[in-house]
Amino acid sequence: MTFSVTVLGSSASIPAYGRFPSSQVVNHNEHLFLVDCGEGTQIRLSQYGFRRGRIHHIFISHLHGDHFFGLMGILTTMSLLGRKKPLHLYSQSQIMEVIRVQLEVAQSRLLFEVILHPLDEVRQEVVYENEVLEVVVIPLKHRVPCWGFLFREKRLSRRFLAEKAEQHRIPFRMISRLKAGEDYVTPSGEVIKSSEVTADPPVPRSYAYISDSAYDEDLVPRIKGVDLLYHEATFDEANRKRAEQTFHSTAKDAARIASLAEAKQLLIGHYSAKFKSLDGLLTEAQEVFPNTLLAMDGKVYEVGTGQ
Repeated sequence: MTFSVTVLGSSASIPAYGRFPSSQVVNHNEHLFLVDCGEGTQIRLSQYGFRRGRIHHIFISHLHGDHFFGLMGILTTMSLLGRKKPLHLYSQSQIMEVIRVQLEVAQSRLLFEVILHPLDEVRQEVVYENEVLEVVVIPLKHRVPCWGFLFREKRLSRRFLAEKAEQHRIPFRMISRLKAGEDYVTPSGEVIKSSEVTADPPVPRSYAYISDSAYDEDLVPRIKGVDLLYHEATFDEANRKRAEQTFHSTAKDAARIASLAEAKQLLIGHYSAKFKSLDGLLTEAQEVFPNTLLAMDGKVYEVGTGQ
């Protein structure tokens, strides 16, 4: 089952050195979720082969422009292409006023419904779920209301091994009970254990997106054991004072959170435009948390492969 993250933009505040502002696509079993939508996001979607019509859920972490200025472009393009299906938007409720004003000024309208799921009063709760995945919203520590998102797979029932079940002539009605761990007793009295005809389900995987946030150890229990952690690393240690003033993190801060949370792998991003080279940020993070990667525009990161 696919579980991957494609970075569309990794820059903070402004585009710099070929890096676009924040945006990512989370692909879970070919369901695409757009996370943040900085300027130029729809250009990146086209560039990296994503069809806009496959996106039905957009998560906006906060209302700083580098995280949502690309939204109107995507919405209006979807409408121009004839979209009719509703689009679900997870964001601060004020975003609907931003959309309304822009449509009004442009004397335009959308051909589809935008369904808002307001995050204003949310602390930590599931804001989206299907049969195999749920998305939990996490409050962050920033200058404005801001949220992170935890994508985590649900624990599934055991897998039924049809060939082995046929050998024991197990009736169809017993499948769900065997998957739930119940044993089967044959008419002759033989006990067929659940473990003989079922297999362990896949281990659930998880991905946490921590956008703009000051160093905050309150995050740790909320993302404990996460497979892949994306954490902003806007500054290096030489700019720690600036990070604290703007409620951002350094690369070392991100690494400390990853270490405390016992994350399997760390992905740092949201780089300040002051950094042409990112080698220093990576080195500082790896000194604390060796299994750190740089978020690079256009690169795909698999969830659950970090050791």
